[in-house]
Amino acid sequence: MDHVALFDQTSLACSKLITKRYSTSFTLGIRTLDPRFHLPVYAVYGFVRWADEIVDTFHDHDKAALFADFRRQTYEALDTRFSLSPVLHAFQLMVHRYGIDREFIEAFLRSMEMDLEDRNYNQSLYSDYIYGSAEVVGLMCLRIFCEGDTALFDRLREPARRLGAAFQKINFLRDIRSDYEERGRVYFPGVSYEHFNDTVKRAIEADIRTDFEAGYAGIVQLPRAARLGVYLAYVYYLKLFHKIRQLPATQILGGRVRVPDNTKLLLLVGSYFRYRLRAI
Repeated sequence: MDHVALFDQTSLACSKLITKRYSTSFTLGIRTLDPRFHLPVYAVYGFVRWADEIVDTFHDHDKAALFADFRRQTYEALDTRFSLSPVLHAFQLMVHRYGIDREFIEAFLRSMEMDLEDRNYNQSLYSDYIYGSAEVVGLMCLRIFCEGDTALFDRLREPARRLGAAFQKINFLRDIRSDYEERGRVYFPGVSYEHFNDTVKRAIEADIRTDFEAGYAGIVQLPRAARLGVYLAYVYYLKLFHKIRQLPATQILGGRVRVPDNTKLLLLVGSYFRYRLRAI
């Protein structure tokens, strides 16, 4: 193996390690994809996770300066098709291999920059944030799964966006306390943390439910090589959603709702057999 290929493979292995360390559920989902999609999706996850860590974790550093440098390095990697950062090098490899749109990357970076400020979100900012932080990540993965089939991508674009939106809104509900106490954020427009109650919660859940339905309609049309992995993510978030729906607003404010790791494994097995029996 030549040293350039070794560098490429090592960079992709770094993104795989990041995914495994940071997200059990995402790693399980990737394993159910066709093996040819594993490294590409790891590369996308590594990129988005590193950006998210800058804005959410490194409070003792100048996060704005760190993120500005990350943004600069991202576009430098895309333009030169190379980076000494393994995460960015792996990501640019997949951007060029699968034709991932620059617009998706820019929308994602803009949303991460929004997290550098403590704010309450109006409807416009909320929509922009969800598009950039979640929907475009789904669209990046959809580019990979469609493998150059533009017509298929265009047909599944809206369902992919809706599924990503559903996942993100569930994250917002799950993390409402930590987002407010640790980061000063309330993402839901017109919602005050102090006045979050069961009525508000039910309205948010109704919105999520419509996104789930639209997203599922796209899952069943995905290429078979990608379908089970996305279906697993759908089942995992549906399980989390059902747990949240069963709890009063006061309990959501009291702590983070989780799906235990052993339950995730059971979901993986159960999803596989449901998938095989239904032949979705």
